[in-house]
Amino acid sequence: MSNNTAPDSWESQADSTSTNNSPEHNADVTSQFSTLNVNAVEFVPSFSFGKTPDVDEKSSPTNSQGSNNSPKHDSPSLPNGTAAESSAERVEPKEPPPVPPADGDAASPGGGGGGGRTWEDAADDDSSSASAASASVPPVATTPEGDDDDDDEPSSEEAPIKIKKKVPLTEKVVEEKKEHVNVVFIGHVDAGKSTIGGQIMALTGMVDKRTLEKYEREAREKSRESWYLSWALDTNQEERDKGKTVEVGRAFFETDKKHFTILDAPGHKSFVPNMIGGAAQADLAVLVISARKGEFETGFDRGGQTREHAMLAKTAGVKYLVVLVNKMDDPTVNWDEARYNECKEKILPYLKKLGFIYNKDLYFLPCSGQTGQGLKDQLEEKLCPWYRGQAFIPFIDNLPSISRKNDGPFIMPIVDKYKDMGTVLMGKVESGECKKGQVMLIMPNRTPVTVDMLLSDDDEVNRVVSGENVKIKVKGVEEEDVSPGFVLCDSVNPIHTGRIFDAQLVILEHKSIICAGYSAVMHIHCAAEEVTVKALICLVDKKTGDKSKTRPRFVKQDQVAIMRIECAGVICLEPFKSTPQMGRFTLRDENRTIAIGKVLKLVE
Repeated sequence: MSNNTAPDSWESQADSTSTNNSPEHNADVTSQFSTLNVNAVEFVPSFSFGKTPDVDEKSSPTNSQGSNNSPKHDSPSLPNGTAAESSAERVEPKEPPPVPPADGDAASPGGGGGGGRTWEDAADDDSSSASAASASVPPVATTPEGDDDDDDEPSSEEAPIKIKKKVPLTEKVVEEKKEHVNVVFIGHVDAGKSTIGGQIMALTGMVDKRTLEKYEREAREKSRESWYLSWALDTNQEERDKGKTVEVGRAFFETDKKHFTILDAPGHKSFVPNMIGGAAQADLAVLVISARKGEFETGFDRGGQTREHAMLAKTAGVKYLVVLVNKMDDPTVNWDEARYNECKEKILPYLKKLGFIYNKDLYFLPCSGQTGQGLKDQLEEKLCPWYRGQAFIPFIDNLPSISRKNDGPFIMPIVDKYKDMGTVLMGKVESGECKKGQVMLIMPNRTPVTVDMLLSDDDEVNRVVSGENVKIKVKGVEEEDVSPGFVLCDSVNPIHTGRIFDAQLVILEHKSIICAGYSAVMHIHCAAEEVTVKALICLVDKKTGDKSKTRPRFVKQDQVAIMRIECAGVICLEPFKSTPQMGRFTLRDENRTIAIGKVLKLVE
């Protein structure tokens, strides 16, 4: 009850009473106040009760002052600190209701005497009442006093901290965020992934015209004028000189309904591990294929990256695949429907084999990244009479929304980290939500950290939810002690860690046989770890799903097997059933993907 009336009455009563008070009464109370305050400071070190005596002692000056001014209080005005304290202890349970009048009168001498004291006093009194009614949330108006007071007076440290923790709850109404969708651009090298990404940013106004003109000028100087759009995403010098993406570029753009994060994956086969890290964060994959004569064929034939990327995207758990047939404006193609259909018909059977269903989670669109046709606005009829569907951006904007795991414990695999006045971790939130000031764990090292700042696409926010691509600044860990593949997770129920687990694998391509003792590199969420096959447990029939009764001695290409796998170190993982994102993995060896699999159960 008192909590609700307190904030209004401090100011209003302070104003009204400061004028009516007689000067001698004023001086009398102030002198008493000062002697009391001295006593209080002396008593702080000698009592080692923890919080309560501290608060009581501070509330005691107000008690005795109040008793001088207001008839409501029973407690006698006691000059001695100890007596006042014991009386306060006795009175404390019934103390809160009469606080406002006493406080208002106590505040009045401050108008004449010590200005700083009244603030401290009022805030202290408030903090004692807050601790008495500990469950109730303080009103918003208490925050300025509480905070100012915290800086002035070190001895009252205990109580305002309580208030501080509760502040975000009252201040912040959960704002409705736009749905976050992470889009990864994949495909063979030189299919035009970075250019399309740069063009989308230019069309949505994320890169201003001046910057683009600067890129165009610099590119022309290097006689690479057709590359300037990709420079919006390929930021470092090496990538620009060679025209090849190496690391996963990041950018974002917004539509009316959704907020998209662009992840621009490298197409070169040497950088497939980077691409896997990018695909692991994506909800929607855009497979870019080049319609130019010869380019599509090299990308799609064995050894090309189009197949491998599509398969890795499926393994990484991408919900939708949009195939963009790029370079339709090329002189060898010239928006020819026959060429578009040829590319589509060649690649469709392979994508269906991976498990994508045409027109349900697999779509084809023609476009030109260099000119921007077919990306934002629908293609003109005279240019392309045979395709009357939506352009790329409105199309992905209208895809059904993706179901998220918002209620689970917080999990964020760490993709990258850097130092910036603390340690900043980057990654995509896979489940749960995280607020500023929360205590989290970094697994598998079990390092407790405090969340200092949350950045969602470079904007500071108070909370992040599942599906967002975020940077989280944490206190309590050095940047060297974190490596990509670690997981930031809830401290109450952290993610599981293990070295040995049982998994079901599909062998995709492997020349020889796989038996116990075989070793490869496993990519799971953002981690890459060396693993060996400890034992083969059984084969699984692809059609019926039946398990073999006998243990197989080896596994060969296109077979499905359950095997026990041992990692070189401890990694974070979850069974596929409970958290799919943390339970699917790929095995790679000699720069090719050998198998994809899912974790069935953790052994140790």
